[in-house]
Amino acid sequence: MLLVTGGAGFIGSNVVAALNDAGRSDVVVCDLLGHDGKWRNLAKRQLADIVPPTQLNDWLKGRKLDAVIHMGAISETTATDGDLVIETNFRFSMRLLDWCAANNVPFIYASSAATYGDGAQGFGDDPSPAALRQLRPMNLYGWSKHLFDLAVIDRAMRGEKLPPQWAGLKFFNVFGPNEYHKGTMMSVLARRFADIRAGRPVQLFRSHREGIADGDQRRDFIYVDDVVRVMMWLLATPKVSGLFNVGTGTARSFKDMMLAAYGALGAAPNIQYIDMPEQIRGSYQYFTESKVDRLRGAGYNGGFTALEEAVDTYVKGFLDRADRFR
Repeated sequence: MLLVTGGAGFIGSNVVAALNDAGRSDVVVCDLLGHDGKWRNLAKRQLADIVPPTQLNDWLKGRKLDAVIHMGAISETTATDGDLVIETNFRFSMRLLDWCAANNVPFIYASSAATYGDGAQGFGDDPSPAALRQLRPMNLYGWSKHLFDLAVIDRAMRGEKLPPQWAGLKFFNVFGPNEYHKGTMMSVLARRFADIRAGRPVQLFRSHREGIADGDQRRDFIYVDDVVRVMMWLLATPKVSGLFNVGTGTARSFKDMMLAAYGALGAAPNIQYIDMPEQIRGSYQYFTESKVDRLRGAGYNGGFTALEEAVDTYVKGFLDRADRFR
């Protein structure tokens, strides 16, 4: 039996789908379904149970699990309730880590590229405490993830008990099916697709930095299938532990992503550039790019999908269909 926290969410539901496709029906999801239609992310799946987070401690008593895949978190970068974010993203994670260590259960968890802050220290996934302490996350979400990374690495450095396998994954800009409940946290492709399909202009931010063209702000966009492939590889490779970046290693522009979407539909591009709001200009990131040397060095050779191919798959297989869910 496997436990996937956040299993009704974006990445978590894609992990559940992959486990089902691999023949696993003994998958337990820990999540809150709420009222925003998040249940649709699991409507095609077979599950052994769905457990609310508040009941998980009791549910875990006496259980034998093959692994815990911990994707559950408050992931909004605009979150402001510090106590709730720390309880959900840090203290809940610590309790799961302790349980997995005590019960010798592999533990794979979601960290985030938000831990890198403005990128001034680069995007190399150096797991040393000294390197991690140089990072300055720019929001509460990133800080909560960073705190947990520090706690796990500190235990590893001190030789304290950890799960037999542990892996923290710093996800970069993940996009793909089942992200629709995320509202403003959806990928720009999912947010703008209705405009693209309807022939309305797609609005992107102008650049307010010298030497960078409008729409050429860049991110390391990674398709969710690639992210899931990394996690499935980790489950099959229990000797690998550590803190790893999960991105493609290639930064692409928002304009590139929109042009790929127009290309997938065979439509003429119609992009307009608007001023970036004053309140975010000082903190806006113009570039993120994952370093994936550690993941490859650990033996992962699954590769990553090129942006144009990933967008084409997402548009034709999901966004442009009546049923957009995996």
